[in-house]
Amino acid sequence: MSILVSEKTRLLVQGITGREGSFHTQRMLEYGTNIVAGVTPGKGGSLVGKIPVFDSVAEAVEETEANASIVFVPARFAGDAIYEAVDSGLELIVVITEGIPVQDMLRIARYLEDKNTRLLGPNSPGLIAREAKVGIIPSQIYMPGNIGVVSRSGTLTYEVVAMLSKNNLGQSTCLGIGGDQIAGTSFLEVLKLFEEDHETKAVVLVGEIGGSAEEEALDYIKHMSKPVLGYIVGTTAPPDKTMGHAGAIISMGSGTALEKIQAFKDAGIPVAMSINDIVWFMKNI
Repeated sequence: MSILVSEKTRLLVQGITGREGSFHTQRMLEYGTNIVAGVTPGKGGSLVGKIPVFDSVAEAVEETEANASIVFVPARFAGDAIYEAVDSGLELIVVITEGIPVQDMLRIARYLEDKNTRLLGPNSPGLIAREAKVGIIPSQIYMPGNIGVVSRSGTLTYEVVAMLSKNNLGQSTCLGIGGDQIAGTSFLEVLKLFEEDHETKAVVLVGEIGGSAEEEALDYIKHMSKPVLGYIVGTTAPPDKTMGHAGAIISMGSGTALEKIQAFKDAGIPVAMSINDIVWFMKNI
């Protein structure tokens, strides 16, 4: 069993006719993901491969019973696409789009408070599990197993997953919560899902500079029944600089990698200093 996706996931792709949307739709289909529809306003009635395209999410859900969405819509239109997916009652929305204005995401986060929809992202690589791939994580680096991986960085997600697989350490679910300043799903929420997942036996949490998402999860990690290993990158990042994406910025001396590492150590939670350390730790627990 994985978290967030299962064999019952029926995915629709918002922005399926765009370059990124069509490319990754094919990759997800090759992995075995059950994609039932695409949505591009004005392109309803067309096909992308064998996938029917609809003008609206509501129409697609009514016709195909889709229960999850992945968003490849450009940033200036992505907010409206997310609202449309939420209003259609989808259980999961994975937002690949990066650079959505912060004010838009603040309003979306507020809108989601009383909804039964899980938003992963924005600026997320999505997730991959035994049952399905919903996102852009390369499937060739993934090996089914029992280690959960959650990360703020897409590229680091790939590196950690690839190194674990290379060393025959399989993963249950691997996902990125997204690198923008406002995330729909936090580290804490993902850790709770991993704690409840019978297949996951240990977790790697990959953090980076900026914000306090890692520290906010510490109290919960201390009471988890499963071992959690932290890996915080960015020890050489200069202050007041955005490193890579909007969420990775050190402000007024806070949010540094060293501060986060120390917080983990103070809480008694092991921290890897390299990807090789992650492999060593997972082989020895």
